[in-house]
Order: sequence, then structure tokens, then C-alpha cells
Amino acid sequence: MDGPILYFQKGNIDLQKNKIISIVGTRKVTTYGKVFCEKLIEELSALNPIIVSGFAYGVDITAHKAAIDNGLQTVACLAHGHNQIYPKSHKKYKDSVMNNGGFISEFWSSDTFDRNNFLKRNRIIAGISQATIVIESATKGGSLVTADIANSYNRDVFALPGRVSDLQSQGCNNLIKSQQAYMITNAADLIYMLGWELEETKKKQQQTQLFVELTNEEKVVFNYLKEKKKDDLDTISLNCNIPTFKLASILLTMELKGVTRPLPGKIFELI
Repeated sequence: MDGPILYFQKGNIDLQKNKIISIVGTRKVTTYGKVFCEKLIEELSALNPIIVSGFAYGVDITAHKAAIDNGLQTVACLAHGHNQIYPKSHKKYKDSVMNNGGFISEFWSSDTFDRNNFLKRNRIIAGISQATIVIESATKGGSLVTADIANSYNRDVFALPGRVSDLQSQGCNNLIKSQQAYMITNAADLIYMLGWELEETKKKQQQTQLFVELTNEEKVVFNYLKEKKKDDLDTISLNCNIPTFKLASILLTMELKGVTRPLPGKIFELI
């Protein structure tokens, strides 16, 4: 194994949570990549994930700032000791990161600053996360190394697609084309692939069972949808042996109780 023998951390870091993702990418982030990164983290904020990155220019600092803006814990993995900040221009973000997460490094304060350490620390970024997301990369770059390491650790890797003519999207497009990464276009892609939505739905179903009183017929519909996940009105009617005119009223009542929700095509599912 290539994990560090020990590492040093500063701040308020809790890595016991299940939802930890790394966001990496080019230092020369475009408006497209920056806006996507900010929107992705905003969409994920309801699930309270930890956002990990490398505190570098571009995608890294965008991810840290977006996490802080959305009240999320963020962890910055450093390629040097805790006695310095690189790049120096990011010193202004140090306190906000400390107050909303913190810094991790395997390097001693006495260690000499070495640019090769940036590639070395990428294995920590990949290793402590459930998944790594690459937001913009040229055909070569440290974020591609992080993606390769994450794959070797059997972690999920996602990449933001871009136009074939955009230099900063070529690395991501190649990851997707070679099936080394899933394509990600919004938070729903990540939530689905990692099964986070299923976990949240299960919790809500358990809460529903505990706190909502259902009639006998509502329980029949509830148990059916719990098994089938979702189905159309006519099929539910047939399998639950409830006439459609009566079932429509039952489903409306269950919707008002916060148990079910309608979907296009007269399809219903549990919340």
C-alpha cells in the first residue's frame, strides 16, 4: 500500500462521514468549469458532503470556496508542511478553510519544498474520498494523475465533458472516451451512481413508516410502491386490486401526507 505512515491535520476535520468527494482540475479553469463546479456543490449541499481538493489555483480553490459558501466542510490537502501556504495569494482563504474543515499534509514543516510533492499528495486526495471529480483538464495534468490513482484504488471517477475543440476539456473527454470516468453533467449523475439518493429515500421511507398514519388501503399501496419503486396508475390498480377511480383519491391523500409524489405519465413513487 502507498498510504502515508502518518499525516498531520489542522482545523475541524471529520473524515468519519460517508459522503466525501474530491474535486480536482486545471489551474487555468474557464468560466464553464468554474460555473459548473459552483453549481455542482450547491446542488450537493443538501446531502452535506465533505469537499476535498488541493488548495491550488483554478478548480481547487473554486471548490473550496464553493463548499464554504454552501456551509460544507472542506479539506485542503497540501504538498508541503503546515508552516507555509502555497500559493501565497491563497493565504487570505486560510482562516475560512480552517473554520470550515482544515488542512491535511504528510510533510513535516522541516521538509524542503519540492514540486514533485504535488503529484505525491494526489494519492491522499484520491484515497480519502469516495469519488473523484475532474472538472477540466488538458491532455496532461496532475488531475489526470489523481483520476488514475483513484481508479487504482477502486474509487469512482467522474469527468465533466466539454467541446472537442476546447483544450481544457480534452483530458476529461479522453477519460470518458476510454471509460476511465463516468460523464457528469449535474449533481444527479453523481448522486445516482454513488447511491446517495437511495440512502436518503430509505431514511425518508423509514420516517414515513414511523410518523405517518396510513389506512389499510394506503398501506397496501405503500407496500407495493416500496417493492416496485414506482409504477403507473393502471398497474398499481391491477396489482393492489383497487379500482382506478378510488386509487386516484388514495394516491392524492398519500401525496398530501408526504408519502408519494406523481410523475409524468400517471406514474407514482414513494418520496
